[in-house]
Amino acid sequence: MCISMGNVKCRSCGYTDLELILSLGTTPLADGLLTKDQLLKAEYTAPLDLVFCPACTLVQITVSVPPEILFGRDYPYFSSVSKSLLEHFANSANHLINSRELNEKSLVIELASNDGYMLKNFVEKQIPVLGIDPAKGPVETAQKSGVRTLHAFFGKELAAQLRDEGHLADVILANNVLAHVPDLNGFVKGIGMLLKEDGVAVIEAPYLGDLIDHCEFDTIYHQHLCYFSVTALDRLFRRHGLYLNDIKRLAIHGGSLRLFVEKRESRKDSVQNLLQEEQSRGMHRLTFYQNFAENVEKIKTSLMALLGELKKNGKKVAAY
Repeated sequence: MCISMGNVKCRSCGYTDLELILSLGTTPLADGLLTKDQLLKAEYTAPLDLVFCPACTLVQITVSVPPEILFGRDYPYFSSVSKSLLEHFANSANHLINSRELNEKSLVIELASNDGYMLKNFVEKQIPVLGIDPAKGPVETAQKSGVRTLHAFFGKELAAQLRDEGHLADVILANNVLAHVPDLNGFVKGIGMLLKEDGVAVIEAPYLGDLIDHCEFDTIYHQHLCYFSVTALDRLFRRHGLYLNDIKRLAIHGGSLRLFVEKRESRKDSVQNLLQEEQSRGMHRLTFYQNFAENVEKIKTSLMALLGELKKNGKKVAAY
């Protein structure tokens, strides 16, 4: 199971001797909701191999499906359909408005702003916003609801353009997008370019520790390129002159982290405690992930046995 992936570079540090944790085979894309006309056509598939970088500890998949395919015109996900998500991010927005004393002279930029579900909370308080998202449908919905939004992929090139136009942010939001980014370093560098000296980037991402503990291998799919530990995140941000200063643990998405990243280091105990916990658990070594891979194989084997037994007994099986 754990063999070298020497021809693949780490998305964070560029190290080439990556180690295989788990192969889930070649699969179609998640969220590929086919129309009747598409059922007879060959579906797009790609390998789904989970690997570990022993140099910076980042867990990641090896293949990047072009983002135009993943998040293009027919991308079906609209954040506003989830009541629990709306409440979750409304609470986050209101906390930021109060704690950062945001007003009509501030600027909040959200990367992967989808249909404007979070930025609406700032617009309602007359706080200037700018959303950026590559999915056409959600962007049009955001614009119609009065949330200023660019239809674009975010990276260091767009960041440079916005910076030169005078768009520097008091707050940069990036919710459940960091794991989706092929050019991880360009994305983080862009955040640093757009952030005011006293600004904060507030980033939410699923937590690798929770994925492993709960055997959440169903969250491994082509849209999720990276699976973050605090150790890997701390090293990524430092590479670009940014500092992970505070963390909040969240139950959402099977277990997530809310990261507070700034240009000046002022690390709180929340960060240090998680770094120490990861070290003591051995999350910086491949052996930590071997038990997870074995558990996935056990679930696969038992499910296949169950399906075989049901079929043998003449039962009908429906898949959703």
